[in-house]
Amino acid sequence: MEVTYTRQGDYLLPDLMLTEKHQPIGKYGMLRKAFLMTERKGQYAHLMLSGKLNEHLMEIDRTVRTQLGQTMKEQLLLHPAPDKATDPMGWTGHMNNLKQQAEELTLAELIYN
Repeated sequence: MEVTYTRQGDYLLPDLMLTEKHQPIGKYGMLRKAFLMTERKGQYAHLMLSGKLNEHLMEIDRTVRTQLGQTMKEQLLLHPAPDKATDPMGWTGHMNNLKQQAEELTLAELIYN
């Protein structure tokens, strides 16, 4: 491996490039990262040193979002929401409740495991 240097004043700094593309990580990826950092330090260090941490976090985020959508659809079939036009506050409360239930199930399964 050949390393090149660039002069910055009196110092030679190595020209280093990241091998991963930087893509933003969503809410669920950040929750997974925080969990790994505090509860699974070995797994976090392994993913970070192998360069697969961001890939893992993006995959978790994508999987959680997909599963939340599916769980919400299933919950709506089992527990239909009130009419949005006649009872907007009831509809909002019902949908928020379903989302909380779906998140609780999904987070326990995918994030905190």
